[in-house]
Amino acid sequence: MIKGCDYMGKTYIFGHHNPDTDSVCSAISLSYFKNKLGDNTEARVLDELNEETKFVLEYFKVKKPKMLDNVKLQVKDMKYHKNYVLKDTDSIKDVYDFLSAKKITGVPIVDSEGHFEGLITLKIILNRLIEGNLRYLTTSYDNLLKVIKGKKILKYKNDIEGNIIVGGYKSKVFVNEVKLSSDNILISSNRPRVVEYAIKNDVKTIILVGDSTLDKELLSLAKKSKVNIISTPLDTFYTTMLINWSNYAKSFCDEERIICFNENDYYNDFIEISKRLKHNNYPVVNNKNKCLGLLRITDVDDFNRKNVILVDHNESTQSVTGLSQANILEIVDHHKIGDLTTNIPINFRNMAVGSTSTIVYELYKEKKIRIIKPVAGLLLSGILSDTLILKSPTTTDIDKKAVKELAKICKLDYKKYGFTMFKKGSTITNKSIDDILNTDLKVFEFEDLYKYAVSQVITLEIDEIFNNIDLYIEKIEQMKKTLKLNFILVVVTDILKNGSYLIYTKEAENVIKEGYNLKEIHEGIFIDGQVSRKKQIVPQLIKGINKLR
Repeated sequence: MIKGCDYMGKTYIFGHHNPDTDSVCSAISLSYFKNKLGDNTEARVLDELNEETKFVLEYFKVKKPKMLDNVKLQVKDMKYHKNYVLKDTDSIKDVYDFLSAKKITGVPIVDSEGHFEGLITLKIILNRLIEGNLRYLTTSYDNLLKVIKGKKILKYKNDIEGNIIVGGYKSKVFVNEVKLSSDNILISSNRPRVVEYAIKNDVKTIILVGDSTLDKELLSLAKKSKVNIISTPLDTFYTTMLINWSNYAKSFCDEERIICFNENDYYNDFIEISKRLKHNNYPVVNNKNKCLGLLRITDVDDFNRKNVILVDHNESTQSVTGLSQANILEIVDHHKIGDLTTNIPINFRNMAVGSTSTIVYELYKEKKIRIIKPVAGLLLSGILSDTLILKSPTTTDIDKKAVKELAKICKLDYKKYGFTMFKKGSTITNKSIDDILNTDLKVFEFEDLYKYAVSQVITLEIDEIFNNIDLYIEKIEQMKKTLKLNFILVVVTDILKNGSYLIYTKEAENVIKEGYNLKEIHEGIFIDGQVSRKKQIVPQLIKGINKLR
């Protein structure tokens, strides 16, 4: 079984919208080929699979590729400052030191599990240390030790919260006039009467300045009352000045509402919002609100585009949304050259063969990579599908040789398998008209003069369509207006008769007549031998358009 990979830094390989069997099978097979050569790729699809392709994947036990909605630039593609976060229990001094070391003006704050809590900027720190309540402290024993260069004397509780009291009065005045409680943090020199008074009034943290110590009696009393005791070499003035720098970072996170960006948000949305807000710092979070880092406005021009390889198409109208924002590394196709351009030279493998799967088969042979049975089955199916079991005029000797060798690896009668594949995939019973028309619809442009669509329906249930032909005509007339096209042609291909019935919007009538040199046509007209959209139908339409110019 071939499994899709799911990791970062990969190259996506995919076919066109409304994927057919060849586009899906060639994408999966090319991805396996690339990975065998040491690359990091993953096959994707742009829309839901048709019944034929579903049958093929199930038959050869190959996992269905994941959907690729777009390849637009996202926040996660930008080179933002990953892991630029601090914990909510870090001190404001830690925050300031981090900002200074990294030369930034803000940093996201997270909880113990990494969830985003807020953003602290230099502006917030300055405002709080000037205009905030400097008497109230929310910190930890460990933060205090670090900020005031303290030494542990007694430690019973790490979290410390309360109003700061400085024992600056005379001992008698302090004891008689100052009321203390467990909500206080006392800063004092070694003044036995003051310290004793504080311990007896349930003060839970005492900071002794000037490297002061306690005598045995006071130390014993402090132990009995489980009082935190810290000694600092600083004097009262510097201790009082620095102590607020020990505050928990989370206590500074309530200054303003912070705008975050999810890593999956689009680059263009970020640019638009940031221009409006004019902020400098934006936290980046994932879907679980875990903070991944900091995105600064100066990072906007530094990003990694998604890498892609296109198979079975080379026109922008048929490809993924946001393709212009991606790096196209390679194209493998068997259609005419389209409108795509690249900024750098790329590998472009284009061959006049019946299917892209044939080209991928050739790549395996050139690099002498062994084709395992599931890959052989996919390549065989892609060729048989696009060449209508080698009956299409697009079929070449290269296709025939590939089918012969691939069928041998799979141990299959390719004709019987091909007919079964078409039978399984061509049923339209219980399908809506919308689904039938959109299963294999491609949009084409001709010299900016015409924009049209050709939908090919390969089925053995022709009557199912002709019994409702008026509804089909009504539907494609609506689609033409919605898609803003000049016309739509529906090609209903009968592989047993080796021809196709044409259903069209009224604007296509003269194009078809001129293209096929017909005097009269009607809805549902049968054109013998016309089974290839690429090599027969579209060239005739272009011929008709040129005649009408």
